[in-house]
Amino acid sequence: MNVRRSAAVLAAVAVIGAATPAAADPSPSPSQAFPSALYGDSDPKYDGVWRQSLALLAQDTAGVRPAAQSVEWLVRQQCADGGFASYRPDPTAACDAQTPLDTNATSAAVQALAALGGHDGVTGKAVAWLKSVQNEDGGWGYAPGGASDTNSTSVVVGALAAAGEKPDQVEKGGKSPYDALLKLALPCDGDGAGAFAFQPDKKGGLTANADATAAGVLGALGQGMVVKAGTKKSGASCAEPRTPEQAAANGAAYLTSALGKDDDHLMSALAGAEPQPDFGNTADAVVALAARGETGQAEKSVRWLEKNSAAWAAQSGPAAYAQLILAAHATGTDPRDFGGADLVKQLNETGPAPQAAAASDADGKDAKDEKKDSDSVFGVWWYVGVCLVAGIGIGFLFTGRRKQQP
Repeated sequence: MNVRRSAAVLAAVAVIGAATPAAADPSPSPSQAFPSALYGDSDPKYDGVWRQSLALLAQDTAGVRPAAQSVEWLVRQQCADGGFASYRPDPTAACDAQTPLDTNATSAAVQALAALGGHDGVTGKAVAWLKSVQNEDGGWGYAPGGASDTNSTSVVVGALAAAGEKPDQVEKGGKSPYDALLKLALPCDGDGAGAFAFQPDKKGGLTANADATAAGVLGALGQGMVVKAGTKKSGASCAEPRTPEQAAANGAAYLTSALGKDDDHLMSALAGAEPQPDFGNTADAVVALAARGETGQAEKSVRWLEKNSAAWAAQSGPAAYAQLILAAHATGTDPRDFGGADLVKQLNETGPAPQAAAASDADGKDAKDEKKDSDSVFGVWWYVGVCLVAGIGIGFLFTGRRKQQP
């Protein structure tokens, strides 16, 4: 769906196209620190669009119809050229050359708005912008013109797929996103065999990175953040990553091994800190493994999250609840009974009451009861979602983003 990485861990115009007509501006008032339409109460400077997108996406996945004002807030963050910045405090002010547009925020917004539907004008312009800033190697960096990295390239692939594009046909200089990802996949010998690197080092070397690997598996499979478990597969042996499919298989094998070393979860080792469980990246690894059909390890790891992630999610906020909801969805786990916790309710409580929840309150029913009624009476249930995190357990997409934030 998160702090962008390492040092940064410690440290949003007018609506485009045929979008919903602009309502009253939900930006901050003098007595309000942040927009009331925004999920979470921490400073949105670096992750406002990202966490909002993930929240809406996770809600949609869980069968919740989001608050109209929250969707409108996200739509109004788009700049006239189609791109999104991490956060624009005053969406009525036109974007200019100094507006820090980024591929990750733009791609997350595309995935959320495409899932909700009715925003083709917005997503179409966003995809056009993404294509315009594709690198010659076929990939994307966090900022336009930045060196391609696995995390950014993969989240853009997810956005392209969500918008109905064929990622393998989106090329620059004859190179597609898959060409970029294959260049970031480690060979089958040496340390980190089969993993993905975030970026090459200064000498062009590749170092295995678990959160980049989770992102890379999804990207190589041409999938976004919402997945259903694929056909169950047994672990494949590592082979030369000549195709996206083989690179995904290699990456999944690496994640399975890494998870198995530490009681079915990943560890985080920030500079100067003791290693500790990385809840966000573990959730992302669950999604990646499920997408590849590696359901055995995915189910073990989601069970670990059920038992251990409550305190982390409460501290980290909407992005964390979203990541867990997406991991639950990927493994067929009930997000309303996740180790005894209702992740959907907890997510909803971090922002404006969803439309369905508000209706259910008026009827004296909870959201879960209303879903049952809606399924039987109307045969339709709206979906809305969230994903991502802050704190120690950082998800693969946002962690990759923070690395390049000044």
